[in-house]
Amino acid sequence: MLFRPQLPESPHLPTTLTAQHQVQAPMSSAGRPLTPYVGAVAAVVVVGIVLTALLAAVAVTAVSVAVAAVVLRSVVTGATRR
Repeated sequence: MLFRPQLPESPHLPTTLTAQHQVQAPMSSAGRPLTPYVGAVAAVVVVGIVLTALLAAVAVTAVSVAVAAVVLRSVVTGATRR
């Protein structure tokens, strides 16, 4: 015996749909041009680039100091064994 689901009866809706289109004007910038912000954006980008370059320089320096420390340690250890 199979059970067949029965859907509840729904009221019939009209088949024609009416769409209302609203046209909105683009937002104005309240009379202020965007050009004063270009300098600030450029300054933030330049500061970000400089800070990234400094971080890279610190990382390279740290790696080179670590390599020099390992080399010096092996040289000192080798000199004391001889």
